[in-house]
Amino acid sequence: MSLLTLDQVSVAFGHHPLLSKVSFSAEAGERVAIIGRNGAGKSTFLKIIAGEVIPDEGVIRVEGGMRVAQLPQELPEANNKTVREVVSEGGGDIHLLMQRYNELLADYDEAHHDELARIQNELDKRQGWDLDQRVNHMIQRLALPADKLMSELSGGWRRRVILAQALLSNPDVLLLDEPTNHLDVPTIEWMESQLKQFRGLILFITHDRRFLENLANRIIELDRGNMLSFSGNLTAFLDYKEKLLEEEERANALFDKKLAEEEAWIRQGIKARRTRNEGRVRALKALREERKERVNRQGTAKMALDSKEKSGKLVAEFTQVAHSFGDKVILQPMDLVVGRGDRIGLIGPNGCGKSTFLKILLGQLTPNQGTVRQGTKLEIAYFDQLRDQLDPEKTVADNVGEGKDTIEINGQNRHIIGYLQDFLFPPERARTPVKALSGGERNRVLLAKLFTKSANLLVLDEPTNDLDVETLELLEELLMNYDGTLLLVSHDRAFLDNVVTSTIAFEGNGKVQEYVGGYEDWIRQGGKFPDESTAEVEKPVKAEKKSEAPKKAAEPAKPKSKLSYKLQREFDLMPDLIAELEETLEELGNITAAADFYTGDQDKVQATLAKLAETEQALENAMERWVELEEMQNG
Repeated sequence: MSLLTLDQVSVAFGHHPLLSKVSFSAEAGERVAIIGRNGAGKSTFLKIIAGEVIPDEGVIRVEGGMRVAQLPQELPEANNKTVREVVSEGGGDIHLLMQRYNELLADYDEAHHDELARIQNELDKRQGWDLDQRVNHMIQRLALPADKLMSELSGGWRRRVILAQALLSNPDVLLLDEPTNHLDVPTIEWMESQLKQFRGLILFITHDRRFLENLANRIIELDRGNMLSFSGNLTAFLDYKEKLLEEEERANALFDKKLAEEEAWIRQGIKARRTRNEGRVRALKALREERKERVNRQGTAKMALDSKEKSGKLVAEFTQVAHSFGDKVILQPMDLVVGRGDRIGLIGPNGCGKSTFLKILLGQLTPNQGTVRQGTKLEIAYFDQLRDQLDPEKTVADNVGEGKDTIEINGQNRHIIGYLQDFLFPPERARTPVKALSGGERNRVLLAKLFTKSANLLVLDEPTNDLDVETLELLEELLMNYDGTLLLVSHDRAFLDNVVTSTIAFEGNGKVQEYVGGYEDWIRQGGKFPDESTAEVEKPVKAEKKSEAPKKAAEPAKPKSKLSYKLQREFDLMPDLIAELEETLEELGNITAAADFYTGDQDKVQATLAKLAETEQALENAMERWVELEEMQNG
C-alpha cells in the first residue's frame, strides 16, 4: 500500500516549470534516489512531500498518521547540549511533555496537580513513558557518546547525532537532501549501513554515485518538468536513459522534418491557398504550437584544460618528512616521490591532516622534520571547496573573466559569454550575480574560472560537491586526459576509482601510506581507516576540543634560552588561541557550506565571508608567531 501519492502535481518558478503534471507513489521499504540536473527541482520535490512548498496544482495524498522526518543538509549547531538531549528532541511533543513533567515534579506544588495529571494522561495515551528507553537504544545502536557536548564533536559525528534524532520518531518516511555532503568516507559508509536497516520509505538526493548505487532500489529522474521512474540501480538506469534519449532524438528529427515540409508547402502562397486545404493549415498550426511547447534538453558542459609548459619530471620529493600539532601526530616519517603526470588521490577522515600534507608538499608549510624538494617549472591551479575565490556580488562573467570581455583558452581568444556557455551558463545566467546561483552552479563557475588558468599541477579539494552526474562524468573524462600532475582530495569513492592512478591514505595516528590504484584498490590491498567510533568516544574531552599548536618531533634536548615574562606568557597562551581560531574557522566553514547560505540576507553573507577571511589570516599569523617564539625559546 502506498504511503504517499502525488497526482498531476505542477510547480513553476516564473516561466520555468520544475514539475509539470507529475504523478508519483511509493511504499515502505523503497529507497528512492532523486536525480537530475542542477536546478531540475529535486529539493523542491522533497519540500512538497515535507509540506514546506504548496504545488501550483495537483493532489498529494498521504497514508493516515504518516510520520515524516528530515535529515537537514546543514550540520546541527555545535552548542552546549549533550548528545542525549539532542537525540531526545527527536521525540517531538513527547519530549516536550516529558521535559515539562520533570520540571513540575522537581518543583512540585499543589497548584500543579491538574497540569501534572493532564500530562500524565497524555503520556499514557501516547506511550510516551518509554522515550528514555528508546533514546538509550538509539544511542547504543548508533554508538554515540551520550554525555558529550555537541561542541566537542566533529562535523561527521554531529551528522550521526542528527540522524539518530530523525530516526527516534520512528518515521514512516525519511527525507535526505545531500546527506553525504562534507562527510568523510568512514562516516559515509557508516550512514549507508544504518539507512539500509530502515524499514520505512527513504527519499534522498545525492551527488555521491557510490552511495546512490549502494543504497537505492529505485531511481526517479526529474528532467524538464517530467519524471522518469526506474526500478534498479544507477548503472542499469543510465543504460536505459541513454536508449530513451536516442529514441527522443529520432522522434524529434522526424517531427522537425515533417514541420519543415509543411512550412515549405505553406510558403508556396497562392498555390497553397488555391487548394483550400484548411485541414492541412490547421495541422501546421498545431505542429508549430507543439514545437513551441517542446522543452529542449540542456546541453552537456564542455571543459578543457591547458597544461601549458610541462613541469620537470620531479614534482615533489619527501625525505623522512614528519609533522605534528602538539600531541596530535599528522605525519609519521615518510618518503614520497611525486612525478610529472601522476594522478594522486588523498583519502582519510576529516581532520586527519590532508590539507596540512598539501601545504607541506606545495611549500606553504615547513615540516617539523625531514626535507621537501620541489620540482621546477611548476604552474599551480587550486580548487577551493569553500569557493572563497568567488565574489558573490559580481556576476558569473565578471568572476571568470576578471572584468575582461575576452579570455585566452588554449592559445585562442574567446568571448567570456561564449566560454561560459560551454559550462551551461546561457547569456542571461552569465550576467547573474554569483550569490543567486545554486551550489552546483557555483561549483561550475569555479571550475570555469580554474580552467582559464594554464597549469601543470592541479590541486582539487572536493570538486564534486553539488555537481550533477553528467557534469561529474565530464569532469572525470577531462581529468583522465589531463597530461599534467593532479592532486585530488575527495570523499567520492567512484570519482577516485575512475580518475586517480595512486592513493595516499591517512590511516590514523599519523600513518600515511601510498597505494597503487583508487579507493577500491586500497581496500583490496588491506587498507582501512581507524575505528573512528572507538577513537571518538574514548578520547579525552580536552584533547578533542583543542587542537594544539605545532610541536617539533622528538630531538636531542637543547639548552633553551629563557624568554622574557611577556613573551613566555604569549607562548604559553598560543595553543589555546590557535585552537579557538580553528574551532571558529570550522564553524564558519559549516555555515558557508549550507545550501541556502548565499540566498540569505546579503549583509550577513558578506559579514560572514569577511569574518571567514579574517579568521583564516589570524590563524596563519598565529601559527607563524608560534613557530617564531619556539625558535626563540630553543635558541
